[in-house]
Order: sequence, then structure tokens, then C-alpha cells
Amino acid sequence: MAVVSMRHLSLYGLKKDRKAILELLQRRGVVEITPCPIEDERYQSPDISSQRAVFDKCVHTMQGALAVLDREVPPNASMFSSLEGRKPITVEDYETFAKERDEIYRIAEQLNALDRQITECQADILKCRAQQETLVPWKELDVPLSTAGTANTAVLIGSLPQAYTSEQLLSILANQLPETDLSLEILRASPEQTCIFLLCLKEDMDHVQEALNELGFARPAVAGRQPAADMIRQLDERVKGCEMKVDAARKEIASYAGFRHALQFTIDHYLMRSEKYDMIGRLKQSGRLFILTGYLPERDAASLVREIDANFDAAIEVGAPPEGEEAPVLLKNNPFSSPVESVVDSFGLPAGRERDPTSIMSIFYYFLFGMMLSDAAYGLIMVVAITVMLLKFPRMERGMRQSLRMFRYCGVSTMLWGVLFGGYFGDAPKVIANTFFGANLGDDFTLALWFEPVKDPIRMLMFSFLIGIIHLFVGLGVKFVTDCRTGHVKDAIYDVLFWYLLVGGGIVYLLTVPMFLNMANLALEFPPIVGTIAAICAGVGALGIICTAGRESRSPVKRFLKGLYGLYNITGYLSDILSYSRLLALGLATGVIATVFNQMGSMLGGGVAGVILFVVVFLIGHTLNIGINLLGAYVHTNRLQFVEFFGKFYEGGGKAFAPFGTHTHYYKFKEDQ
Repeated sequence: MAVVSMRHLSLYGLKKDRKAILELLQRRGVVEITPCPIEDERYQSPDISSQRAVFDKCVHTMQGALAVLDREVPPNASMFSSLEGRKPITVEDYETFAKERDEIYRIAEQLNALDRQITECQADILKCRAQQETLVPWKELDVPLSTAGTANTAVLIGSLPQAYTSEQLLSILANQLPETDLSLEILRASPEQTCIFLLCLKEDMDHVQEALNELGFARPAVAGRQPAADMIRQLDERVKGCEMKVDAARKEIASYAGFRHALQFTIDHYLMRSEKYDMIGRLKQSGRLFILTGYLPERDAASLVREIDANFDAAIEVGAPPEGEEAPVLLKNNPFSSPVESVVDSFGLPAGRERDPTSIMSIFYYFLFGMMLSDAAYGLIMVVAITVMLLKFPRMERGMRQSLRMFRYCGVSTMLWGVLFGGYFGDAPKVIANTFFGANLGDDFTLALWFEPVKDPIRMLMFSFLIGIIHLFVGLGVKFVTDCRTGHVKDAIYDVLFWYLLVGGGIVYLLTVPMFLNMANLALEFPPIVGTIAAICAGVGALGIICTAGRESRSPVKRFLKGLYGLYNITGYLSDILSYSRLLALGLATGVIATVFNQMGSMLGGGVAGVILFVVVFLIGHTLNIGINLLGAYVHTNRLQFVEFFGKFYEGGGKAFAPFGTHTHYYKFKEDQ
């Protein structure tokens, strides 16, 4: 339960060594570089925007090329490839590989060009297909669609938006143009469209056009100097040519499959350079010198100073953080607690003088998670599966490894609670014994070392409330210790001790009330003096809260009113304690759903058909059950920590330690530290 001690670093070096020093710091990954606060006109922050733009463009080009290669030639990756982590690379390999970046960049540009060619050809193919669709109705016409007529005649080629026969259309036109000579041919007719070829005298064209327009006449969308059939054939040839270009481009892309790792490396190379130049923008430099400031863990300070002194002419100052400046936060915990650091981080890192709550929280986290899932078989599956993954993928990224380790501890807790509550795939042992072996085990049969929550839910509810009270009181205890260590003893008494007296006294008094004991089915018996003492403690706590909750106000009336409002927060403690009933609800959900699936699987009884049905329902049902309730246990365990537990003593808000390092996607450095 510790926040790593941070030291402030100031480094003064020669400008000629800037690149080498930054590369060293980047590989070590132990220094968070901060903007240099020195205000001196001789030292200015360099403008690195143009260099960053170049590197960002390079990264974009390489990522686009890699995406093209992955799409056309998918890598042979398993479903667990995301667990493999980044490939290790030595500094010597990096230097050798970096020399080839220009050639790899040329290949990336070629891959992007081929991708653009494929895209353009595919767009052209779609365009040709669309044009062919519009030409199909005119396929039987042996003159070009752009035909306008002769010296004395006019030709109108187009479509009408509904079905007509030649007789119908000629009749309509004859009524509007009684003395006009027309020659009409229906090329294609359908309920939605009628394609026509109409011939008339040139002097009648305007009147005929007007009459057709009233019927919704429209010219063909595609017109050319050749008949439609010839145009369709030309478009087919054009499509075949585009398809050949696409095939050739894809074959050429496939020929670059051996450069996949080179592309990945080059992406990382430019990402590192981009990050390095971002750090350069935080420095201050003159013509020959540069100044670097930042933070690093105290444990790494001595070794880093020795290494820089041994290799560069630089002056280094390592000391306490400047007054008024809050150092970044890095957590360090034992192997049991460190997996839940990400849970604390998601809420907020410790700020100011707050203590790291990870260690104390981890105990409750595993404890509560196991109670909610509470099936020994499910827990065993979690432990075995996660252990296999951790052993099989030794290069797994730290964040993923820590998350899996957290769930493995949760799996151990789930196993223990499953043994106590008798959950082994729900009641699968009993159902299997009765259905397939004729054991005839009755309702009294149990594998629980303690009790079965399904059979005794009130007992489980009372136990859940007890766990909740302990959880809340531990949170108040952490606040008490923190206030005392920081010299706020009065705050510890006013904000913690009085609430201990009120809530604790109220709970003990409630345990002396026979009606409550009967409702809760508790076999407890206290002498009357215990109830009296508990009531007095609760009264003292309530009076203390009324007198001190509004202590920041100078007006006695305001202090009293704020004190009453502070006492009203007892309802918050009541709702917090009731929130722990979710331990009962989720624990019962796991067991009841598992039992339902077991009963469904045993509906056909024994025999071959019964075994087949049971196996199918068992596998599908319990897979769904463990998935759903695993998610539920995770969500509600986090909620109990964030709302009920942290709400009593913890605010967070600290800034995470973000060291300058090799934040790459595919490779990581492997070197002796």
C-alpha cells in the first residue's frame, strides 16, 4: 500500500548530446519529461511542429500500407494473438533495421498506390455496371441513342414512366396532334417503364416533344454515337480490363507479404521519433546547451545519474518536487494487490497526502467477487484457463497480464466460496447422480461445508449485511488513520469516531431487539445492559455529529442546521449497507440459473438421448451462465468499491506517472538495465 516516492530531475547538457540523451531516456522509460519552467530569453523552446507533421505523415502512410497488406494477405494469427505482446528487439537490431526505413517507406507508398488503383478500378467497374443496366432496355435498338434524325425528320428516343402499347400511345398523341404523321416503335414495355423510338417530321418535333413531356418523357441517361449493344460490349471489355488490373495489383501486393514485419518496425520507428520530438518541444535550449526537467522514481534516480555521468558531459540535479507542484503518481504493491491497481486507476489515483488504497481494497475485491460468483467449478475453470494463458504467452503486455492475474485471484476466491456454499456447476453432482446413476439423493443432500444460500437466503442476506458493515467501517478506519497521520486529529474524531458510535451503536442496539432477531432468524441474546450502552453510544455519536458537522460556519444557527443535515446522512449509511444485498442477489443468480440449466438437461432422464441432451444443455447453459455472472460480479464488485468503500475516505484525482518511453505497437526493446 504505497505511492512510489518521486524525485524532480533537472538536466543541463550539451546540445550535441541532446539526441543521444533523449534516446537513452526513451529506452529506459523512467523519466516523465515536463515543460521546462525556466524563463530566460537566452533559452527558448524549439518549434518542432514541422518535424512532428513529417513523422505523423510517415506513420499514417505506413499504417495505411500495413492495413492494405493485412486486408489482401491476412496474417496467420490465432484468436489469442492479442495476448502475445510485442516482439522483443535489441538496440543493435534496431539500429540495423532503422537503416532500411527509406526503402520500406518506398514500399509503403507503392502499396498505397496499388490500393488506390484497386479502389479506382472497382469504382470504375461499378460505374460500368450501372451504365450497362441503363443500356439494357435499348439493346435491340440498332441506331445510336444520340440519333437526332435526318434533314427532314426528327427522332425521339426515350422512356415513359408507365406501360403503354403502340395503339394506346398513338391514340393519345393523335388526340393532341391530329394532323401529325408519326412512326412509333415500342422497344421494351414493363409496368414501370415503356421505352420508345418515335419518328416525326422535323417541323412537328416541338409539338411532339411537348406532348411526350406531358406524359413524363425522359431521354436515356446514357447516350453515345454507337448502338446500345455495341456500348454494352465495350463496357464489358472495360470491366474485364479493370478486373485484370485489380488482379495484377493484388498479386503485386501479395508479393510484399514478406515485408509485413518491416512495415511494423518502421511504424514503431516513426512513432518513437514523433514522441521524441514531442519531448524536444518541452525542452529549453540555447545555441549550445539544453535544459530538461521532469520526474522519476527515487529508486531509479541513482542508476540513471550514474549512466548519464559516465557517457555524457551533463550536470544533473535530483531533489524534492518544487514547492506547490504535485508530483505524478506511481503505485507499487505486492504481487497479491498489484493486479487491482488498474481498478484504483480507473477511479482516480491518490492525490495530495492520500494513501494508496490498493492493498486494503484488494482483499475486499477478491472476497466480494468470489461471493457473487460462488461456484467452485466456475472458479476452477477461471484459475486453470488464466494460468494456461499466462504460461503460454510470456511476452503478454503488463496491463493485460495484471488483469488476468486479478481474475485468477478472483477465481481462487470463487472456488473457496463455492466449496463453502456447495456450488459445483450449481447442483450438477446431485442432478447427475439422480438422473444417470439412480442415486435418489433427497433435498437434504448438500456438498456445502457451510450452508446453501438457495436454501437459507435470510442467513445469506444477514451475512452480506455483516460484510457490508465491515467494509464500510474499514473505509472509515482508513480515513481515521489518514487524518491522524496528517495532523487532523479533530477531523478524525468528528468525521469518523462519531459515526462509529452512531452507526455501530445503532446496529448493536438493533441486535438486542427481539422482533429484529426473529425477522433475521438470528440466535443471539444480549443482556439488557448491552442495549443500554449501545443506545448511549448512538446518542453520543448523534449529538457529536449535530455539534460538529457544521463546524466551518461561524453562525451558531447555521452550525446547528448543518449539524442536523449532517445527521440526516445516516440514511446514506443505511442505503450503503442495503447495497450489499447484491451479494445475495448475484450469488443466488449464479446458483439458480445453473440449477435451471441442469434441470433442463435432465428432462429426458437417463439413456443415450438423455446424455446427449444433458451434455449439450450443460455446455451451452453453463458457458452462458459463467459469462453473464462473471460480468455481473465484475461490475458490482467495482461499484461496491467505488461508491460504498471509496466514498468513505478516498477522493483520488492524482496525475498518473507517464514516463517518456518506447510506446510502440509491435516491438519493445530488450536490453540489460
